[in-house]
Amino acid sequence: MNLRFSFPILVALAACSPTKQAERPPLEGASIGGAFSLTDQNGRVTTDRDFAGKYRIMYFGYTFCPDICPLDVQNISAAVKIVEKEQPGLGARIVPVFVTIDPARDNPAALRQFTAAFHPRLVGLTGSPDQIARVAREYGVYYARGQGSAGGYLMDHSRAAYLMAPDGKPLALLSQEGPPRKIADEIERWAK
Repeated sequence: MNLRFSFPILVALAACSPTKQAERPPLEGASIGGAFSLTDQNGRVTTDRDFAGKYRIMYFGYTFCPDICPLDVQNISAAVKIVEKEQPGLGARIVPVFVTIDPARDNPAALRQFTAAFHPRLVGLTGSPDQIARVAREYGVYYARGQGSAGGYLMDHSRAAYLMAPDGKPLALLSQEGPPRKIADEIERWAK
């Protein structure tokens, strides 16, 4: 074998097949999330530690929302169902979580009715106005009550669904735009 000819060929082959570095989650290292203690749709105190070892999708909205929140939660829930079908082991480790930004109206009973309409494992969380403000701040979520009567007002809020790792660290911001397949692809891309 003539090394003079083999070495350039090996270099050329190596250049054509670069080693692919592992992709890093887009929110890796971000200061998003943290400890919380809220009340679930069944009236039980629920903390971030209850989700240890599970991937969670954290979405902030309110049950009286006339359009965006139900559509987003429907898409997230459908995406989780896709993952459950394609990768049952992974799907069982994903918990969709809906945190209200309207604790004045979203008591456990309202959350129970809302969550039951979307996914059997969807967890709805509420709390005192101070508790909700603290959690929203930790997740970088903006919200404010709009004008209207005591029972008939809208909430203005940012629109975000965070995929969190089993250790509670942020992985990715999931898009609610487009079909559930797109959300499922992002979940499968970052959750292992």
